[in-house]
Amino acid sequence: MNSPLHIEVVQKRQSRANKDHVKGIVHSYLSNFACLTPGAIITKEEIEESSELRDHVQSIAICDIDYESEVQMTNVELVYHVYKLDNFGAETDTMTDTASGDESAAADVWALPSEEFHGLWENLVYDSKLKEDTLRFAETAFEFAERGVDRNIVGCNRVILLHGPPGTGKTSLCRALAQKLAVRLGDRFPRARLLEINAHGLFSKWFSESGKLVARLFDRVREIVEDPRLLACVLVDEVESLAHARRAALAGLEPSDSIRAVNAILTQLDRLRRHPNALVLATSNVTGAIDAAFVDRADVKRWVGPPSARAAYEILRGCCAELAARGVVAGGERAFPLRALEGSRFAESEASRASLRLWAAARDAAGAGASARALRRLPLLAAALHCPRATTASVAPDLPRFVDALHAALRHHLADAELLDAPAQ
Repeated sequence: MNSPLHIEVVQKRQSRANKDHVKGIVHSYLSNFACLTPGAIITKEEIEESSELRDHVQSIAICDIDYESEVQMTNVELVYHVYKLDNFGAETDTMTDTASGDESAAADVWALPSEEFHGLWENLVYDSKLKEDTLRFAETAFEFAERGVDRNIVGCNRVILLHGPPGTGKTSLCRALAQKLAVRLGDRFPRARLLEINAHGLFSKWFSESGKLVARLFDRVREIVEDPRLLACVLVDEVESLAHARRAALAGLEPSDSIRAVNAILTQLDRLRRHPNALVLATSNVTGAIDAAFVDRADVKRWVGPPSARAAYEILRGCCAELAARGVVAGGERAFPLRALEGSRFAESEASRASLRLWAAARDAAGAGASARALRRLPLLAAALHCPRATTASVAPDLPRFVDALHAALRHHLADAELLDAPAQ
């Protein structure tokens, strides 16, 4: 039996139609197509021909988690998810030191699905099935909780740990996963929140108060998870700080209160297991320094490394497409998907020349271990430093010239990084 094909529909904020009505008009619209392309996004500009869709729908995403090629409408079950985007941004929870009266940011709280994170999932590129695996794990874990599976018999903490070097998209993936779950589980959890906690901040000052600060922070978390109809995703960034605080305290470099604070965090995370609507996401930039007690609590532990050549190519190709859509790069020519280049065995032609140059840049980036964050900055550096200054849209560089500028920006970036890493003379 085929897996269902998920259709995610962003409803316009001003629309007052109920979800069933929106599902109906979207289904009628999609029924006009013989096949659907997984990964495609139909924007409001493309659905202007339908007045009713125009009134209610902002975009339609045909998700690609289980399918890699076109799907015939008659051969698949469509599962619709209709939602509106919150546009209020993060609410920052602060905590006050009772001794000094100073305030510090404890956590950022996002209402999901958030406009801030819209499109983030689709734009994260990995070679492995990292996105698919984390999503399937989370969906299955919540299904176990809904069915009342005894966690004393089948172990499940609902904790995901992503570790690897900085700039590889760990925090972005956590945010994107929380957003995706808010959409996919919207019928079960009509409300959703993402709470971002910076573990390093809990140990940066006020050591004598850290245990109390942790308790107060998780009082706030418990207030949120007490609502059984609300999905709560708790993101603990820089979780390696737990191990640092424990080791420093044991070595006498920091007060023993640090150990109490670490233990308090672990205890509070354990208590979240009792709530079938809570998921814990954690990131670490230092793989070998993660607290062993925390690692033992994580159900899924995944390494997130720098992009391979394949992933780097798709990241840069997406950047070029975005700049072409915005008129920064002259329209007309588009970089080929990597599968098309592989299908032609990377044969050079007039049509493929720019794509092959982009592939060469991607291989150079992967060989140097460039992070995804660095790759996404290259188009700006290319346009600013390696393209002729354009005064009108008519003189915007075409794709081949812009790809050459991208390659030059990459070489410049790698040279600068090498100088930064060089020992002082």
